Amino acid sequence: MVTVGKTPTGRPICKPLKPESYFPTYNDAYAALVEYNKNPYDLEPAITAKELYEKWTEEYFKTLKNDASARAVTSAWAYCSSVYDMRVMDIRARHVKGCMEEGIAIVRGKEQRPSASMKNKIKSLFNLMLDYALEYEIVDRNYSRSFNLTEETIKEIQTVKKEHIPFTDEEIALLWEHVDDKRYIDAILIQCYSGWRPQELGLIRLEDVDLENWTFKGGMKTDAGMDRVVPIHSKIQSLVLKKYKEAESLGSEYLFNCTDPDSNRKNIKFTYNRYQKGFTRIRDELKLNPAHRPHDGRKHFVSMAKKYGVDEYAIKYIVGHKISDITEKVYTTREFDWLREEIEKIK
Repeated sequence: MVTVGKTPTGRPICKPLKPESYFPTYNDAYAALVEYNKNPYDLEPAITAKELYEKWTEEYFKTLKNDASARAVTSAWAYCSSVYDMRVMDIRARHVKGCMEEGIAIVRGKEQRPSASMKNKIKSLFNLMLDYALEYEIVDRNYSRSFNLTEETIKEIQTVKKEHIPFTDEEIALLWEHVDDKRYIDAILIQCYSGWRPQELGLIRLEDVDLENWTFKGGMKTDAGMDRVVPIHSKIQSLVLKKYKEAESLGSEYLFNCTDPDSNRKNIKFTYNRYQKGFTRIRDELKLNPAHRPHDGRKHFVSMAKKYGVDEYAIKYIVGHKISDITEKVYTTREFDWLREEIEKIK
């Protein structure tokens, strides 16, 4: 027993030592008491994995730059029901691996097992969540960090990650031909002439669109990609203006919005999943290369920029890639007009 306080009359309040209060010898019990008194801890019932997840995400989600990162965590957690009610102090590597290999989540009404990329997300989830538990002395070791992904999982992830491909001239011409009669083609063309990631398109705020100087600001993922200002290419200015007016009529604070008739009108947020659905529909209806994916507009921009001789540092500034050259990064001051001139080289 250990003393955890006193009553108003001065009598000691004692509780059994956790997690074990019985020992085979006096010396074992005395050693446990000495260890406890060095660093007293909460003797209330041990926190479960579900309770830890709720405490951790409450703090962790505040640090994230976008909703997509939070959704990646919640989707991974859906596969971890086998540990929800376990005490965090009892979680070992085998339990984390069990979620990765045998976890089941209900996705669109169907049972689904983790893909290779989802196994990676589950591992990352436990890495971070148990780091949090370690920081608050809920555990004395993060067992999730005691093992690495298997070679088979790593190979599977690499196999699934297909190379992005630019659009052909014929495909671009076809997109322009149908820009006024097929929803979301305007978003694809804006991406092709600006290099935004699909997720970044949906996060561009109306207040960050300057129609006088024809620029828009946004970005995510890296320091180089955050809050970058991109010139609006002359070919897409009319499309951006149309999206701007549409957003104003919808009362939205974002430039891009989901306007599908069958979507929830109360939630018009232009998420990656919604863009992917619209992109896939356009790709199939126009019979574009079936290998095209939502990131291909960004790939197309970089490919066209290189084809037409856009300065390599201008490309990096626009798409938000890190510039490692010290002279360019630290000592070179670039005028914004230079960036505009460079992007206009793209035909």
